[in-house]
Amino acid sequence: MKRLIEQLLKFGVVGVLAFLIDYGLMVLLTECFSVDYLLSATISFTVSVVFNYVASMRYVFRHREGLSRRREFVIFVVLSVIGLLLNDLFMWLGTDVASIDYRITKIAVTVLVAVYNFVTRKVFLDAGNEGPLEQEIAQREEKNYRSKRRPRS
Repeated sequence: MKRLIEQLLKFGVVGVLAFLIDYGLMVLLTECFSVDYLLSATISFTVSVVFNYVASMRYVFRHREGLSRRREFVIFVVLSVIGLLLNDLFMWLGTDVASIDYRITKIAVTVLVAVYNFVTRKVFLDAGNEGPLEQEIAQREEKNYRSKRRPRS
């Protein structure tokens, strides 16, 4: 339980920094460069995802042994694309359908997407409390998987 609380706090810090990047860039693009709010929200979300990947996998979640960094990144990106779709859907619903200012909508949307992000990254990417035995099994499975994928000469 202590590890989960610590992890949630670290996720919160990384999330606040990612939010500042996301929100600040969205407002900058929309207000200063007249970019449509949905396009600027998409661009800013994408930039914040790159930051979030680096920070989350370094400071929040533990790397799963046997999971290559490439596969880890692909999973992170897939989860983030789903998060982006949720982000844009809720931005559109809040702004165009409910007529709420896009800056207010973004704050509420960020909370919703943050919950989705934590849960899915915890489930799919975090080694969690894997002990040495679980890590060894995962390494063997990954090694076995790789050997089956190699072309035979």
